[in-house]
Amino acid sequence: MAPPREWAVAGRRDPDMEYEAQEWIEAVIGEKFPSGVAFEDALRDGVILCKLMQKLMPGCIKKINVAAGDYKSMDNIGQFQKACVNYGVPDVDLFQTVDLWERKNIFNVTKTLFALGRTTYKHPEWKGPFLGPKPAEEHKREWTDTQLRAGEGMIGLQAGSNKGATQAGLNMGASRKILLGK
Repeated sequence: MAPPREWAVAGRRDPDMEYEAQEWIEAVIGEKFPSGVAFEDALRDGVILCKLMQKLMPGCIKKINVAAGDYKSMDNIGQFQKACVNYGVPDVDLFQTVDLWERKNIFNVTKTLFALGRTTYKHPEWKGPFLGPKPAEEHKREWTDTQLRAGEGMIGLQAGSNKGATQAGLNMGASRKILLGK
C-alpha cells in the first residue's frame, strides 16, 4: 500500500523546526502567516521570503511580485536565493527552487531558513531576533618556537601505545582441516 500523498511529498520533515522558522519570520517581518495555510504553501509564492530579505538587507530585492502567476512566484524565489547569497549564506545551504515550488523537499527549505538565521549573527547591524545557534568564532592561538619544540619529543596519549602487543598465543578458532580423497 502506497503512503498518503502528503507523506510522499513531505519527505523528511521536522515540524518543530518549521514552527521555529515560522515564528522567526513572523517576528522579523512583523506579519503573521495566513491562518489555516500550511507552512510550505505560505512560502510557495516567495512573497514572505522576499519580505524577510528586505527586512534583513533593505534594498536587496528590487520588486516583489505579488500578482498571481507561476513565473512571478518562481522569480520571487530566485530573488530570495540571490539575496541570501549576497547576505552571506553559503550557496550549499540554499534549497533548489523546485524543492519549494513543487513541495519536493520542504526540509531543505527549512534548512535554508536556519542557515539564513545563523548568518544574521555575522551582521552586527542586525538588531532583531536570531534563528538557530550562534556559529562558532575562530580563535587563533599563537605558539612560540619553544612551545612547539617541547611537544616534539612527547608521544601524545591520543596515539595510544602498543608496548608489549604481539600476536603470540593468539587463537582464532579451529585450524582449517583439508580432507583428501572425499
